[in-house]
Amino acid sequence: MSLLDASSHRRLNPLTGEWVIVSPRRTARPWLGGVEQIASTPAAAHDPDCYLCPGNARANGARNPDYRGVFVFDNDFPALTLAPSTPDVDIDGLLVARAEPGCCRVLCFSERHDLALPRMAVPDIVRVVESWRDESARLGALDGVDYVQIFENRGALMGASNPHPHCQIWATHSLPNEIVKETRAQEQYHARKTSCLLCDYLALEQRLDERLVCGNAHFVALVPFWASWPFETMLLSRRHIGAFDELRADEVAALADILKRLTMRYDNLFGCPFPYSMGFHQRPCDGGSHPAWHFHAHFYPPLLRSATVRKFMVGFEMLGSPQRDIAAEDAARRLRALPESDGSVTPGA
Repeated sequence: MSLLDASSHRRLNPLTGEWVIVSPRRTARPWLGGVEQIASTPAAAHDPDCYLCPGNARANGARNPDYRGVFVFDNDFPALTLAPSTPDVDIDGLLVARAEPGCCRVLCFSERHDLALPRMAVPDIVRVVESWRDESARLGALDGVDYVQIFENRGALMGASNPHPHCQIWATHSLPNEIVKETRAQEQYHARKTSCLLCDYLALEQRLDERLVCGNAHFVALVPFWASWPFETMLLSRRHIGAFDELRADEVAALADILKRLTMRYDNLFGCPFPYSMGFHQRPCDGGSHPAWHFHAHFYPPLLRSATVRKFMVGFEMLGSPQRDIAAEDAARRLRALPESDGSVTPGA
């Protein structure tokens, strides 16, 4: 950014109220740390040993139907259940525990074991987005559910236990920590400015045109000014909507389009299936109207210098504040220059 030089500084994340340290000169330091294996794209359209492929048995013995397209089912090993038996505990305000009812679902994007979002056809991703919308509405209507979190961990580097293209949906009784922070920040901004934090932020980014990556008529992908991860991005709806249930048909198609285009840029950055954790943030489903909430998604990819060198959030990052080595503007410039066409990643490479 022209207002800042290349020396170390810190940037405020207005969505969380937290700071990130930016140290652009650290990319010149020699690297003698861990080197990851280059991820490979599954070569087969169907894997007989995959728990998520059509017709196969899952780990709990249940057998998948011979599905085509999207397949959704209750997680066989859920982190949350709708009827937890844990009693509430509060000892002197120091040992505090609460029961947390909830529901966990798995959503397979496709019957194809060898496909991921960047290589799926946009109409097929549309069906994924429609399923996200439907699952958000269904789970959000359950008694005791106040929030629905949709997220994808892509790649073993981000803890994905199965390479079959899929995501998870967790419906929780309490608001997750990040949602509490984002709710507070957006509501306080709205009360102070009588406008939307992310609408105003998007307008500013469009005016400056320094961190934009790509966009279409209804969505924009950008590297946020306060990004912590090297090639972190955010997807923002141009229209002020709060959740999946407000998406029009043309916006569903536009979200599918921007997801394919952004993830294809990721794969083309280092010529590999790019790992990331991605998730949508939408307004709580606790009965409130939440007019300050703006629908968006976060992409947190770990790769730093190449397909084999990752960013570690350790040491000062864990004990103090997040720190990044690449300025957001540089990351956006590199992502913006990449093609959105397939072919840079060779299956099995």
